Amino acid sequence: MGTQLEPDAVDAILAQWHRERPDLDVTPMGPIGRINRCSALLQRRLDQTFSTFGLTHWEFDVLATLRRSGAPFRLAPTTLFSALMVSSGTMTHRLKGLEARGLVQRLAHPDDARSLLVQLTPDGLALIDRAVAAHVANEHRILAGLKGSELSALDARLSKLLALLESAGE
Repeated sequence: MGTQLEPDAVDAILAQWHRERPDLDVTPMGPIGRINRCSALLQRRLDQTFSTFGLTHWEFDVLATLRRSGAPFRLAPTTLFSALMVSSGTMTHRLKGLEARGLVQRLAHPDDARSLLVQLTPDGLALIDRAVAAHVANEHRILAGLKGSELSALDARLSKLLALLESAGE
């Protein structure tokens, strides 16, 4: 990813800790701080695209999860909240809002009369198809400053970190 030409915000924080607590090895603060800062800055840029479609990031996530599940774009709420790593109560609140906007509908489960399925409506399908195309184009723009080999190396290292974090549990 090339040589860093100028110090970033995390470098300033690390310098302060080195000055104030030279006894601490703050090395882990570098990558973790940069990942956190990247996450916040990325989320802002992603949210800008979502907002052009009248969506928040969580609404996009719900609609995208239903869309990528394949036709008929329908999942059980438990599958949705597990995939999105939110609580059942949070998912219920989110689904009510999306249902009120006509983007999803809840249907009786054909195999279990006690449960429901969540399905994209035609309007929800049309919206997520437009939004995901714009989202992917936005991601291409965001990462355009990285060469293909840099992007591959970054992805491989982040994948390794994610595997370590996931294997450690929550």
